[in-house]
Amino acid sequence: MPELRPLLVFGSSRGVGLELARLERAAGRPVSAMLRPRSEGGDLQDIGVGILRGDALSPPDIEQALARSSGSIDVVSTLGGRGEDGRFADDEGNINVIEAVKASGRAGRFVLVTSMGCGDMAPYRSERAIAAFGAVVDAKTRAEDRLRETDLDWTILRPGGLVSEPSTGNGLLTQNPKVHGFIHRADVALLAFRVLRDPATSGHAFAAVDGNRMNCETPVDPFPLA
Repeated sequence: MPELRPLLVFGSSRGVGLELARLERAAGRPVSAMLRPRSEGGDLQDIGVGILRGDALSPPDIEQALARSSGSIDVVSTLGGRGEDGRFADDEGNINVIEAVKASGRAGRFVLVTSMGCGDMAPYRSERAIAAFGAVVDAKTRAEDRLRETDLDWTILRPGGLVSEPSTGNGLLTQNPKVHGFIHRADVALLAFRVLRDPATSGHAFAAVDGNRMNCETPVDPFPLA
């Protein structure tokens, strides 16, 4: 098993990032999280996560967060949403993180959590999905594209529709671009937890979906996670 480097999470005040922090702390890994100045961090502090304040739309804030640790670190970003000025964290925030991590020269694994429909999945989006989420998914794709251009040890996870209920344990990864479906946030976190420990996932983008809540017109071959 790869060495458990300290983990820095961007986008962890709730949802997938918070669930991943819980898993990693339970496994004994040191975890830090960068939160906006007004974001609530009590749940993270309760499980022993170090809180770093900053805004992913500000590159110096990210650089300062990275400087708070020494040696190699693993990084996970689940950033999304818009700033008060309307800028997308989905592309600009994630790209700022990617650039800062690359420049630091201290990156171990880098896992970017985006969305089903990004990248090579775009041609299979429904008109309804494009109308509802097209701009956000396109922004996340721009972040994916920048990550692919780097020499970082990256993996991209593209969850389907997110459900806030306990883990089912049925989450799977697939590279079939035609798959659609749902997945619980806790199961996306569990998949990210496993990806961080599986070198075979490096350099790949995966859809993340619940095996019991998916549909696809072609066969779905789950990636054999270690």
